Amino acid sequence: MDSQQIGQVPDRVASKGPTVRNSNAVLVVERDDATRSLLLERIAADGHRCDGASTIEQARTLTALQHYDFLIASIGGNSDGAQVEFIRSLTAAGAGLLALTDRADPRQVELAYKLGALGFVPKPISEFELAFSLRTALNQRHLESENRAFNLRMQQEVLKQTKELLDTISRLERTEMRIRRSQEETIYRLARAAEFRDNETGRHLQRMSHYSAILARKTGLDHDHCELIRIASPMHDIGKIGIPDQILYKNGKHTPEEFEVMKQHAEMGYTILKGSHSELLDTAAIIAWTHHEKFDGSGYPRGLTGGAIPFEGRVVAIADVFDALTSKRVYKPAFSVEKSQSIMNDGMGKHFDPSLLGLFWESMDEVLEIRQRHSDPEEPDTGMPSGG
Repeated sequence: MDSQQIGQVPDRVASKGPTVRNSNAVLVVERDDATRSLLLERIAADGHRCDGASTIEQARTLTALQHYDFLIASIGGNSDGAQVEFIRSLTAAGAGLLALTDRADPRQVELAYKLGALGFVPKPISEFELAFSLRTALNQRHLESENRAFNLRMQQEVLKQTKELLDTISRLERTEMRIRRSQEETIYRLARAAEFRDNETGRHLQRMSHYSAILARKTGLDHDHCELIRIASPMHDIGKIGIPDQILYKNGKHTPEEFEVMKQHAEMGYTILKGSHSELLDTAAIIAWTHHEKFDGSGYPRGLTGGAIPFEGRVVAIADVFDALTSKRVYKPAFSVEKSQSIMNDGMGKHFDPSLLGLFWESMDEVLEIRQRHSDPEEPDTGMPSGG
């Protein structure tokens, strides 16, 4: 290229280094020929594809023809509005920026910061400073790109799996009674996924769902509504699939910060289940959202009080706590029915709806029959008080 062509035709330098996994397409915009050549040689030596332009017009021509991952441009006294706007357009499209600034002008560093630069190199350029800043900026750009791509993949996968789950359940809901048993089993197995993560047994789901139906019937609710509660209630803790392992499986008491994360499972369960055309899923969503509310307003996630807590949530709260108290857990033995009643009576009017808890105690013959029928294999139940 002769001297008359310099500044008129964009420079293109092929990669001279080994191909790297995070190779970038880099555009250098610099009026000074020597500086631009130094930059292009350095970038090519690191294995990146690079083009150079001495003017904004040349740079616009190049960006119209191909995408660039990274931009290296001067932020100097000759940076006019068109150059700044060009830089902003590329960074807005996702390109990383390394700014070239005059060593004695801090205003240029401030402008580079406002433009979102990942780093800056002062002029006159030191090859060592250039190599260091370039490597740091490109690595940061690569990590940010990988993180965005990973987050996007995870979001798409979660949306895909959630849609598949809800579509499957909705299809089952639209069928007639001949496949009702299959639908119930599907829901139970989906609920078991959350229980497996919480080290609880599948029979816990069976017991608490039957307890819920018994209590609902005791209030005079019709058969279909009671069955709806029985089938939907095993989904009450489905939101635990979104709780991090280090919190869900922690041995010992959670810190206040960890407990705040743990409490999110109620909201997560509601988010997963809400908005379908299925009465069953809508009921499960309400139960997931409200079974940790307390009658005096001290529960979560919304601090509802009294009758503002949906009926299904108040019913399942009693059934779930009773089964938790009378069952063995890794952190406690199984309490006797008598001790469990005492503990729950202490929460009457505070944790539990007093009228519903009274009806639950009136139903103990049925409750103990269910407890015996679905007792955990390792701990046969005679229906009599056990534990401490």
